[in-house]
Amino acid sequence: MTVLVFGRTGQVATELRALLPAARFVGRDEADLQNPQACAAIITQTRPSAVINAAAYTAVDKAESDEDTATLVNGAAPAAMAAAAAALGVPMVQISTDYVFDGAGTMPFSPDHPTGPLGAYGRSKLLGEEGVRAASGPHAILRTSWVFSAHGANFLKTMLRLGAERDALTVVDDQIGGPTPARAIAEACVTIANALINDPTLTGTYHISGAPDASWADFASEIMAQARLDCVISGIPTRDYPTPATRPANSRLDCRSLDRFGLSRPDWRAAIGPMIRELGAPS
Repeated sequence: MTVLVFGRTGQVATELRALLPAARFVGRDEADLQNPQACAAIITQTRPSAVINAAAYTAVDKAESDEDTATLVNGAAPAAMAAAAAALGVPMVQISTDYVFDGAGTMPFSPDHPTGPLGAYGRSKLLGEEGVRAASGPHAILRTSWVFSAHGANFLKTMLRLGAERDALTVVDDQIGGPTPARAIAEACVTIANALINDPTLTGTYHISGAPDASWADFASEIMAQARLDCVISGIPTRDYPTPATRPANSRLDCRSLDRFGLSRPDWRAAIGPMIRELGAPS
């Protein structure tokens, strides 16, 4: 079985490399995500057993002033990939995001809940979802939230750095979601891709996020505790930490559909310690 993965150095792609050493990983030096047809051509030439798209434009704030690029990378490229995969009859797993929702309310968003992105990044990812569905091939759209790992730039690594430098930090406490280990997302991608190869009727949209739901301040406090850093975390409202892009206040995701694959929500707290040790920080 040949799995073709778009992405090589991102958080999920790095974890996929550990899980799928025999897969073909395509980085941006080989596949220009701003050239959707070039991405599609790689699928046609490779003729893989499955495609996993772990590549994306993830600069949420920058997307507000660079929406055309975000739309090409997150919208047009996945659509072209899905069309090429559908033509071969092979499944595609597309990673998406909680940002396709409007963040209203306090209930977890189900996979079939109406979308309503608040900004350019969410709009671009929603276009990618729509393009994958429109290709009509076997596919899974896997929405996730608050990704963290020992690789790349993410909240965990930022908190470890700042916590070692400062005695106190203020962190937003009115945005609620599920911090999600990149390894859990990668494992879900592999499991779902294999399931789709055997049963294309599993095509659909699914959610994965870490449990339990928490605020960014809760997440930061747990990081400091497990890293044994004497940095006091104080919660602040979103209005006191303005950003170019509006963040969803509610990023809770209903992940019960993962049951179809024998998967469940990962405990993000249990993932922090091993990542701290991998980074060489005390724990």
